[in-house]
Amino acid sequence: MSQPVPPPSGNPFANGGAPEPYPMAPPPAPVRDNVALGLVAAVVAALVSAGVYGALLGGIERQISWAAIGVGFLVGFAAGKVGGRNPVLPVASAVLSLGAVYLGQLVGIAVLGAKEFNVSATELLLEDFGLLTEAWNEGKDALTFLFFALAAFAAFSGAKKAAK
Repeated sequence: MSQPVPPPSGNPFANGGAPEPYPMAPPPAPVRDNVALGLVAAVVAALVSAGVYGALLGGIERQISWAAIGVGFLVGFAAGKVGGRNPVLPVASAVLSLGAVYLGQLVGIAVLGAKEFNVSATELLLEDFGLLTEAWNEGKDALTFLFFALAAFAAFSGAKKAAK
């Protein structure tokens, strides 16, 4: 088999020619380390995901593990993506995800109560919050705390992975 172009002859560096240097690497991306902004993003994500989680629980009338994991991951992802690699953010997002899952469960109970008593869920949340917490206390079981643990783990992991 023949080559269409003959190979160059001789050493290209024999006359003192040096190879062309590689182009300079781009500078590294700036480090995101804004704890306050990361915490604000985590709080907003916690509130939004708690509302969605509660509406889902009220709509299907049962808890789903992947929904709790989604709440935790969303909170952690928002904190890590906006706040960066600060070691406070994974811990804070885990704590915020616990609050988001709890609030979501209360919203779910309020949606169920609103269907049963023919009132608005917002009215139950704002005016009968004590009644909702009593209903939550009566209905909690081992699965409830498993969902808390799953959400906290997902938030911690999500914040670590999003910060990379």
